[in-house]
Amino acid sequence: MNEQVADILIEALPYIRRFSGMTIVIKYGGHAMVDEQLKEDFARDITLLKFIGLNPVVVHGGGPQISQVLEQMGIASKFVRGMRLTDAPTMDVVEMVLGGKVNKSIVARINRQGGKAVGLSGKDGGLIQARKMHIVHQEDETKPPEIIDPGLVGEVTHVDPSVVNTLTAQGFIPIIAPVGVGDSGETYNINADLVAGKIAQALSAGRFILLTDVDGVLDEKGELISSIDAATIRRMVEEGSISGGMIPKIEHALEALKNGVGKTHIINGKKRHALLLELFTDSGIGTQVTV
Repeated sequence: MNEQVADILIEALPYIRRFSGMTIVIKYGGHAMVDEQLKEDFARDITLLKFIGLNPVVVHGGGPQISQVLEQMGIASKFVRGMRLTDAPTMDVVEMVLGGKVNKSIVARINRQGGKAVGLSGKDGGLIQARKMHIVHQEDETKPPEIIDPGLVGEVTHVDPSVVNTLTAQGFIPIIAPVGVGDSGETYNINADLVAGKIAQALSAGRFILLTDVDGVLDEKGELISSIDAATIRRMVEEGSISGGMIPKIEHALEALKNGVGKTHIINGKKRHALLLELFTDSGIGTQVTV
């Protein structure tokens, strides 16, 4: 048993050496955010990454938590193409839940493990500038496209990473809620995958990791693809092998790679210590996306 533990540590050594000083942006969401054991594991893993010389930056979601609070307040949740339609009362709840309850819970867990986490939203330090997003929806080719107003749903126009760089340099772990601010000071709800990808680009991160509820990209037989490039992705999307919610994640991964991010990984956050297994083992556990 002791030899097995030693072998694992030795296997991790070259990766620890390679990643030392590297900025790693992690999108934290899905089942990993609601399961108590996985939440504790994530806090430990992030703290470990910082202690061994990496610079983790976490961008989190919180859809289920937002829906729960909205339901308690008697506000119905409505979605179009995976986007939450966000009027002003809904935006107040989104900001309260993301920037308050969810963000501070993650910060507290990491701090209990000995890390120095600091919670931010995109409104802090001018981190995330945004504008209103318009959704074009077409049910089928026989009907004209419909322009849907999603309310206070935004898309990122600019990321100023100054506050993140300052915190990281001082030994802190930034935990970021995906809320942005418009030119007139209005607050926007932004997809967490999108925000994480944009922040990874602004930081020229060495790694961008998306935690999901599936193992990664699967082939036609349902088996995990350990590494995939842009050409293969385009073919699989056309064939329908990649579909649904995986398509926007893949698109964010490819965009990040084209804009200076070293490598992108899509991994299953339902597996304990998924981050460590992907980063510090030869085989990894998810899909690495390459250009």
